[in-house]
Amino acid sequence: MIRLPEFDYHAPRSVGEAAMLLAAHPGAMLLAGGTDLLPNMKRRQQTPPALVALANVAELKQRTNGVGHSFGAGLTLAEIVRDDGARRECTALYEAAAQVATPHLRAMGTLGGNLCLDTRCNYYDQSYEWRKAIDFCMKKDGERCWVALSSPTCLAVSSTDTAPALIALGATVVLTSASGTRTVPLEDLYANDGMRYLTRRPDEILTRVDVPSQSGWRSTYWKLRRRGSFDFPVLGVAAAVKVGANGSIEDARIVLGAVSSRPLVCARAAASLVGGPLSDPAIAAAADLAFAVAKPMDNTDFALVWRKRVTRDFVGYALRQLRGDDMRARRKGF
Repeated sequence: MIRLPEFDYHAPRSVGEAAMLLAAHPGAMLLAGGTDLLPNMKRRQQTPPALVALANVAELKQRTNGVGHSFGAGLTLAEIVRDDGARRECTALYEAAAQVATPHLRAMGTLGGNLCLDTRCNYYDQSYEWRKAIDFCMKKDGERCWVALSSPTCLAVSSTDTAPALIALGATVVLTSASGTRTVPLEDLYANDGMRYLTRRPDEILTRVDVPSQSGWRSTYWKLRRRGSFDFPVLGVAAAVKVGANGSIEDARIVLGAVSSRPLVCARAAASLVGGPLSDPAIAAAADLAFAVAKPMDNTDFALVWRKRVTRDFVGYALRQLRGDDMRARRKGF
């Protein structure tokens, strides 16, 4: 049995109390559902001296509808999946949440936890003894990236499903600390560095996700993984288009997951769709542009060359679904 390391445990009942605890305990980490953090701690990938548990903070479980949508970061992924408003108007978020892990883990894992999910790598996500045998890696206890020996930065992969979906929906997040709050576009929460992949400060809590009105928008999320029931993504594609009265595309967003240390916004691919209908040539051109910027590394499942190649296919599938094509058979049961 692999045991947790020793740590102090704090269970605040408000965001303010949680923020004060973070400020008072350097190195402390937030515990929401714990589906990723606790296994990491058992493997000694993360060894915080204290945990600040958020399960009793009711503010983080609020859900409001108005002109847009507001989701508390403490809502479980299962609660997102059961939310009719999310399914109807924030379809990409619903589809992403529904494809995370298993029903048991979705019942525990939270939206905020998935957005802040630790980056992954075949050389990092191993037991302490395994990692010690290869002399560790730069993400934890070592000095080099075993994926690319000359790389000055860690190349561990962003494996969050909900982040690409919410970026495609134009979401912003609220970050709260003892010194105040700030709101940032979700895209700006991430950095392309496998070790320092979040711009959230250690004393900040991601408290809320705000999605603007989706009037006129359609969205979807497609996920590639070896086992369709529960694996992390080896490719995620979130796409959203705003369709005008004449059927032409007024705005678009395409975001890739699991091909970089951060969700990858394909601005040129999305821009190429604006001004015309979702025709086969337009979809093919956008898929080619997304393919060009996808740069998966050899640090997760499947061959990286194949993973890059199917980026073009999955962007095409997503855009065809947004056009109205029946893609249920291609989704294989989802």
